[in-house]
Order: sequence, then structure tokens, then C-alpha cells
Amino acid sequence: MKYYCIQLLSFFFLSLNSQVSFAQENTYTITGKVVEEASGQPIAFATVMVAEVESKKPIAGTTTSDDGRFQLKTEASDFYIEVSFLGFQNKIFAKPLGQARKIDLGTIALSENAEQLREVVVQGEISRTEFKLDKRVFNVGKDLSTTGASALEVLNNVPSVNVNIEGQVSLRGSQGVQILINGKPSIIASEQGNALGTITADMIDRIEVITNPSAKYDAEGTSGIINIVIKKEDRKGLNGSISVNTGAPNTHSVGVSLNRRTEKFNLFSQLGVGIRELPNDIETRNVDLTNNRTILSKGTEYRNETYYNIVLGTDYHINETNVLTLSGNFAMEIEEQPSSTAFAAIAPNGDTSAEWERNEVTEAKNPKLQYELQYKKDFKGDEDHTLLFSALGNFFGKDQSSEFVNTTIAGDNNDATQQTRTDFKEAVFTYKLDYTNPFTDQWTLETGAQYVLNDVSNDYEVNNLVNGAFENDPGLTNIFEYNQKVLGLYGTASYEGEKWGIKAGLRLEQTDLSTLLATSGEANDQDYTNFFPSVHTSYKFNERISLQAGYSKRIYRPRLWDLNPFFNIRNNYSIRQGNPDLLPEFTDSYEITSIYILGKTSLNLGIYRRYTTDVIERVSTFENNISTYRPENIGTNQSNGIEFNSKYSPVKWFTLTGDFNYSQFKREGMFEDAVFDFKGDQWSAKLMAKLKLPVDIDLEMTGNYESSYQTVQSTISDNLYMDLGLRKSMFKGKAVLSLSIRDVFESRIDESQIAQADFEIYNTRQRGRFVSFGFSYGFGKGEAMEYSGQRRR
Repeated sequence: MKYYCIQLLSFFFLSLNSQVSFAQENTYTITGKVVEEASGQPIAFATVMVAEVESKKPIAGTTTSDDGRFQLKTEASDFYIEVSFLGFQNKIFAKPLGQARKIDLGTIALSENAEQLREVVVQGEISRTEFKLDKRVFNVGKDLSTTGASALEVLNNVPSVNVNIEGQVSLRGSQGVQILINGKPSIIASEQGNALGTITADMIDRIEVITNPSAKYDAEGTSGIINIVIKKEDRKGLNGSISVNTGAPNTHSVGVSLNRRTEKFNLFSQLGVGIRELPNDIETRNVDLTNNRTILSKGTEYRNETYYNIVLGTDYHINETNVLTLSGNFAMEIEEQPSSTAFAAIAPNGDTSAEWERNEVTEAKNPKLQYELQYKKDFKGDEDHTLLFSALGNFFGKDQSSEFVNTTIAGDNNDATQQTRTDFKEAVFTYKLDYTNPFTDQWTLETGAQYVLNDVSNDYEVNNLVNGAFENDPGLTNIFEYNQKVLGLYGTASYEGEKWGIKAGLRLEQTDLSTLLATSGEANDQDYTNFFPSVHTSYKFNERISLQAGYSKRIYRPRLWDLNPFFNIRNNYSIRQGNPDLLPEFTDSYEITSIYILGKTSLNLGIYRRYTTDVIERVSTFENNISTYRPENIGTNQSNGIEFNSKYSPVKWFTLTGDFNYSQFKREGMFEDAVFDFKGDQWSAKLMAKLKLPVDIDLEMTGNYESSYQTVQSTISDNLYMDLGLRKSMFKGKAVLSLSIRDVFESRIDESQIAQADFEIYNTRQRGRFVSFGFSYGFGKGEAMEYSGQRRR
């Protein structure tokens, strides 16, 4: 693997150097300085453009630095130069006569344009939301694009979207949301890439939120899709950024991003390294109501990581209608889990009959490799007429060894030593072909195919220390093999007029799944084909009021860890394992949503209904004070809900955003002759206040509430917690200082309780307060970016 990384790095820098050498002989270098005519002060971020004389099409461009200077290169032969800045009159220069390859325009003085300044006042600069048939579009305005914020922070400003402490994105409170870049999976958007924080707000044109995806998209999942659309304009030259972050618990990272753009190539890279400490305080109480015996456990579980990350890639613009992209990402995680748990056995009379401590020492190495190949063709005359092919590969491995030692403190002897070994390998390949043809201004046809292969092998072994020697435990040792292939074909047609539009589609997916316990020979094969229809419509009453309605059929296929019967014996009185016989969930999803813009306020109101069959629930069985959690298919679920979100900016320096979601559900089902029929409800709310303080300081406060709710066996407690953030922009957005505090009052506690006729189980888990301080600086034409340092798996 080290050899391949060196080869990849060598290719990257050789490509970079070879382009420069080849282009030098035919390259014009244009320099100058832009100032205000009235004061003589330099103008930063003025636009300098080189364009073709006949077509007027831009060839190359850049912006001026803080001192007003610029340098621009082009290989074109027939061009003119235009210098512009908002509120000032443009200046145009013809290509000088002669053969000189260096063009110095000297000092360029721009005069104010009073007419243009008046137009600026009425231009929309505030981020706003609008409807587009099957999606909600959040247009990124100057209020966000000039702050130096990352894509993660922009997402936190989108109604219904939230980004948690680890950089995980949720939509309407549900995680598992799929994130796309320009409509496709990307290394940058994946958790493994850890690079989403390097996309700055000024690079984002809009964010599309799809809560009820059409047949064009994967039928997998119910959380929805977030598509980040990047602006098309390129900043030529070398752009880059460096970020340094530190925090508590012990968390530190450094990230460097580099980007080199020419007229044909866009070369990009990212290097990152960091350490992260993830403690969790755990408490569990298992009560056997038959013999009145109780097992208490309490301790701190750690997951300490050291990680290294490298991203290399290039976009090759074959010509103005064809682009080829190749990128790769390699990461390595080194884990340690020095955890300790105290146990106590409580007798029926309330006396403690035994106390012991269970200590864990775990070490693991997790290599990750990801590649992406993409070809995109834009057809002349219509930028929305496209053909896109992409191939994405993911590889993940885990080489882990653990030792668990029980040490008796008092009472009955509980001394024991166990060792486990895990050799895990996973490969996922995704091939996708999409064709979009807007054959008239109103009618659009989309069609395509997707093929996903997922191949996994998990070799798990448990050994017990008996009479001074380790003996294999055959009941807990096996090789689990998992292979899934999904082929999807789709077609959609849509009509979109000035006020009304409709989009309908059908997707066909064929799934071939097989699992095998190699040692015991237990196999489970599933082969099924399903149709997934979708219909969406929208109506625009006027500029302020729009309505959208949609239906789609969705599927949730059990994940690897839902199917894998192996389990972690960290706490051998609270065991979680998978179920190889698990079936997929199917959901019919209906939604009606509306948007209303009233002055400085935008209001969104929606109602939804979901009907799910073969619902997957974790069920606990209880024996000898040991609780075993296993996913099962239990009946159906009907859920009806309402969602409301709003954004209000009474003044420029204050913005208030609120989200509210309420749902009622009805469960019906049976498991092992037990009837699980019940009704319930749950709701969540988020209120975020953002204040612009003097000296370019932004303050953000977010309050979150999640109500209690009921599952088949459990009652999940409610949660109320607050997050706080400060951001200081410096050097006109080139540098950013940031401070974030998640769970300010340490009030976020995951708590659940199971009460059955013959046993009770109580579980609580708390992460605690998380404080992070960061500094980012952009150089070249780059702006301050953010290296998120999130946990990737």
C-alpha cells in the first residue's frame, strides 16, 4: 500500500510539472494592479477576465489580492481583457500588438458606477428556499458565501438539516441521509473521505434537499438526499488552505488542501492527520424478576484514534463539452480502546454478593481506500442536456485484537480472561449511468442504470483462558461471508411550466443477497425484484407561495451488522448481535409541503404519511441476567406527521431559524406468540439564533429537544441540549478563528428502559461536553477552509 501511495503522489506532481513545462512556450502572462479612481486605494477581489474576441466567451479569470494586484495566464491567441468590480464601471483592454508573452497593464483605475450601485440594493443577497418539482432548493446568498464557512456550516443553515458533533448530517432528525456532489456520489461527500469540510460556502451555488426522492435515485433508505451543487466558475492558478484544530476531549488535527487550475486541468489534493479521543460513560442494570437477582455495570468506554488521510484527483476538460474526473482517497486509522467496567451482583435481599472489574485492551488498524472515475458529456446548446458515467470503489479493512480481563474485587470468584481476533474486509463497487434530455423548455426525460456490488468477509474468533492456556470457543468463532448485488434501471418524465409542474417515474431494482457462516455451513440466500414508482407535482401561486406534493416507494435493506450474528463481548452481560434471516423493510411515503415568504420571513409547512412493512426492531431476550439484543422483522408501522420550519431575519445582524417535527405512529405485529400492538407519538424541535457582532464575529446558539418515545419493548427518554459556536473572520475572509461547544450543559444523555413481565433492563450512555478550537487560513486565491476531522466509520 505504501508503494501505491508513493506512485500516486509521483503521478500527481509529475502531471503538475509537465503541464507547466508544456504550456510555457504558448502562454501569455498578464499582470497589473486595480485601484479606486477617487481614492487610489487598491481593490481586493476585483474580477479580471480573458475572453474570446468573437464569441465573447470567458477563457480564463482570476481575482485581485488584498493589494489589488493580479496575475493571469492564458494559452489563447485571440482575446481581450476585462476588469470589473461590483459598483464600478468595467474597463476593457485589447490584446497588445507584437509577440511579447508578458503583458503588464500597469495601474488600472476603476470609477464608481452610480446606476449599478442602485441596482445592487434590490438584488437578493439572502439565502432563500424555493421548490423545484421533487426537491427543495436552498440558494446560498451573500449572507453565507462571504463568511468563509465550510459546507458543513452551510448545511446547518438549511431548514430541516442538522450536523452533529462528529460531522454526521441528518435530515428531519434522521441520519443515513445520502450526500451527493453535483448529483453524484463523491469522495468529498463520503464519510471515508473526511473532506466535506473543505468545500467553502463561496464555492456552493445551491443545496438541494430531497425528502421524498424520485425514481431517478436509489430506492434505498427513507432519510432523503442532500445534493450540493458547486458553482461552475473556476479560479485559475494555485489555491490552497491550511487548518489546525484542537479540542477536548483530547482531539487535534491538521489539514492541508491544494488546488491547481488551468484551462484544461483541475488538480486537487488534501492531506490530513489527527488524533481523537472518544469517551462514553456507560451504565447498565439488568434485573431478573424471577429470582430477583440484579447485575449492575458502570464504566467508561474509550475509542482513541490516530488517523492519516490523503486525497488526490484531477478534472481533465477534454474540450468545453467533455470532462473526465479521476480521484483517489487513502486513509489509515489506528485504534486503541482502553476501557474499564465495574460490575456488581445484587442478591434478592439487597446485599452485594460479588464485585469485579472487567478491563479491555484493544488495538486495531483500519486501512481505507476509495477511488472515483467519472465522465461527463454536456451537449452543445443546452447545459442541462447531459450524459454522466461514474464508477466508485470503496475498500475497508479491520485487523483487530482484544483482551478482556475480569478481576474479582469481593465476593464470588469472577476471574476470567478472554481474547478476540477480528479480520474484516469489505469492498463496495458502484457503477452509474445517467442521461438527461430537456427536449423542450418544459419537458425533460431522464433515464439511467446503476449496479452496486458489496462483498464482505468477517473472520471472528474468541479464546478463553483455561488452566493457563487459551482454548477456542467454537460457539462464538466463525467466518461470516456477505455478498449483495443490486441492479437498478429507471426512467422519469417531467413537465415544468411557469406555475405548475409534474414529474413521474418508475425504478426497477433486482437484489441478490447471500450470507454464509463458513465454519458451520449455515447459508441464507435472498433474491427479489421490486418496482419503485414515484410521482411529484408542484404549483407556484405567486412569488411568495408555492405548494409541492409527492409519493415514492422506498426500501431499507438490512446492513451487514444487522445480519452478522457475531458480537462484541466488551460487556458480556449486554450483547448485541445480528440476524442472518432478516428481511428488507418497504415503505410507501406520501408528502405535501408548502413554502410561504413573508417579507424577511420564510415559512415551510409539510404533512407526511409513511406505511412500512416488515419493520426491523431490536428485540431483547433475557437469560441468566444476560440480555441479548437481536434485530427482528416485526409487523407494520403507520406514521403520520407534520413538519414546520421557519427563518426570520428582522435585522441584518440577527437571524432566527426554527424546526419542529411531530408524528403519531401505530404499530402492529407479533414475535414468538407475543402481540406487539401499540400507538405512540414523538416530536423534536430545534431553535438556532445567529448574531453578527462587531469586528466580524458571528455567534451561533442552537437549542435541541427530542421527546421520549416508545419502541416494541423500550421507552426512550427525552433529550434537551444546547450547542454554541463563535467565529471570527480576519483578513477579508482569508483567515477564520472558530470556537464550538457541543452539549454546553452536558445534558444530552441516551437513556432507555425495558420493562417486561420477567425482566427489566436500564441503559444510559453519555458523551459529555465537546469543545473545539480551530484556525484556518487560505492562500493563493483560496479562502479559509475547514478540515472537519470527523470520525469516518
